[in-house]
Amino acid sequence: MKRSKFEPLTYPGRLRVLQFLVGVLFLYLLFVSFEIPLVFRTGSGGYFTDTLPRPYVLESEEDFSYKTAPARPGNDPNHVRRPGGERKVREVKGVSGLLFNESSFDSIGSKGELSALHKTARHAFVVGRTLWGDLQSGQKKSDSIPEQQNQTKNQTESCPDSISLSGSEFVKQRRILVLPCGLTLGSHITVVGMPHWAHAEHDPKIAVLKEGDKSMMVSQFMMELQGLKAVDGEDPPRILHFNPRLKGDWSGKPVIEQNTCYRMQWGSAMRCEGWKSRADDETVDGEVKCENWIRDDYNGSEESKTAWWLNRLIGRNKVALDWQYPFAEGKLFVLTLRAGLEGYHVNVDGRHVTSFPYRTGFVLEDATGLSLKGDLDVHSVFAASLPSSHPSFDPQKHLERLSKWKAPTLPEGDVELFIGVLSAGNHFAERMAVRKSWMQHKLIKSSRAVARFFVALSGRKEVNVELKKEAEYFGDIVIVPYLDNYDLVVLKTVAISEYGVRTMAAKYIMKCDDDTFVRVDSVIKEAKKFGYKSIYIGNMNYHHKPLRSGKWAVTYEEWPEEDYPPYANGPGYIISSDIAQFIVDDFEKHKLRLFKMEDVSMGMWVEKFNSSKPVEYQHSLKFCQFGCIEGYFTAHYQSPRQMLCMWDKLVNQIKPQCCNMK
Repeated sequence: MKRSKFEPLTYPGRLRVLQFLVGVLFLYLLFVSFEIPLVFRTGSGGYFTDTLPRPYVLESEEDFSYKTAPARPGNDPNHVRRPGGERKVREVKGVSGLLFNESSFDSIGSKGELSALHKTARHAFVVGRTLWGDLQSGQKKSDSIPEQQNQTKNQTESCPDSISLSGSEFVKQRRILVLPCGLTLGSHITVVGMPHWAHAEHDPKIAVLKEGDKSMMVSQFMMELQGLKAVDGEDPPRILHFNPRLKGDWSGKPVIEQNTCYRMQWGSAMRCEGWKSRADDETVDGEVKCENWIRDDYNGSEESKTAWWLNRLIGRNKVALDWQYPFAEGKLFVLTLRAGLEGYHVNVDGRHVTSFPYRTGFVLEDATGLSLKGDLDVHSVFAASLPSSHPSFDPQKHLERLSKWKAPTLPEGDVELFIGVLSAGNHFAERMAVRKSWMQHKLIKSSRAVARFFVALSGRKEVNVELKKEAEYFGDIVIVPYLDNYDLVVLKTVAISEYGVRTMAAKYIMKCDDDTFVRVDSVIKEAKKFGYKSIYIGNMNYHHKPLRSGKWAVTYEEWPEEDYPPYANGPGYIISSDIAQFIVDDFEKHKLRLFKMEDVSMGMWVEKFNSSKPVEYQHSLKFCQFGCIEGYFTAHYQSPRQMLCMWDKLVNQIKPQCCNMK
């Protein structure tokens, strides 16, 4: 009898066959699950990173918001673009991938041009190779030594309630009173001194000689509160600059000028010229900013000022008789500087003279030294009501090791804008301020834009150790392995170009400094205006000539030409990726000319590129060179506290506002 076509397969023989097949399938799956990982193992037990991407490890729930899923091999951000379009795999490390070797500097140096700079660069890389080797070798013993030394230093350095120096002792200390723990609310410093008689000055800094005059009579002195422990190797910030000018001011009158200075950038001066501050002007702890020392019948109005000047011109006013200026040549004075709630207050011979409001970015605890210079004999200095507790001045104290400040994971594929930030090894506070301010922009957190610090090695081992720890934790530092030198900043710019085109494959590359505040969205918007053109955008300088004398002098051996090429100021500029690729290619072919001024070097390289392919030069004052202006794209010379202030205004007020020092 024939079986039905649809008869169920439930007979014992077929059931056993089915069970056998299921068992074989199970054993096969079990075998595959154990075998696949072994296929990719090497003899040493590692994995081929080219074959499988490593999984990301989340350290906390907070990290989850900053991590992305592992990229597909074809779009892996760790694939690096090489010249010629070849795509290779390179693990993204915290070290520049630019190939530095001694032969890189032989080509130009052999011609006799810029030889001094190339010798410096060659030496810096030889030393840097040793420093980097020591750092990489572990040196675990040295890791703990700096911390122990800092702790010992903090324990042994006392915080006296008061300090007193005689005039001779003050001179022996190079006319600087060291305040180990800074100042605090209520601290006061008393200076007893005597201004010198006016002397002939042939090259006055505060006035202009009239035609035919050979000299000018000048008598002035400067009292400054300085941040002596801010950053080694840099001019200390002037937290307060108090400058009485008895004679020699451009106005012809005795005045008192007060100001602040950060990284050689002076704020807006506050001048007391003899008239009392207006009634509607803001006060400082209830005190006026400027007291009057002109006769009482002058009330400071515009009419009184005009009448006073007219009388002065026709000889009716005698300055020596009419003015009751707080200081006089050859006359002893007692000056007291007091730290109030809202600012500094200066009394002379028991009378209030001026009050100077605190400015953003300058705080009492940073005032670790009092300097007195100029035409002045100091008889004694006395500081009292000083802080009793020791604030840590270790640079690392500024680092907040929270995962929310870590760099986001590198994006899949290309990015629109790569920002390379030049920094020094011991600029811990500056880097932390950037992380907490404009690096928190949504375009960076979403990885449409990427920012990295570029740092060379310090000659101090403890700084390098801390730098390496910082780089490993935050993941936003690229170390360029040479011994840092101001004249070699140009090498960091080349490293930024290399990282931007090879690791990031960015459309635009921007260079800025660690005291530059960047409006990321505005910078990208400005660059995108030019589409796919080759661009060079910034605060341009045209027809500038080298200074042949002074502090920033450039010799004819360093720069034989009479003019610099058009160049953008260094604190912030943008180039397109094709220009950056051209720079890297020329460097690796030993054809790139180097100059100690990195912004001029960039102008020189762009000019060479422009000879073969047109470049769109775009000048904008919004890439601010000195301080901050309304509607800025970048703001320079911003202290760490100013950075945070500007970010707070940008976030909370949805508009760019400066935290200028008024």
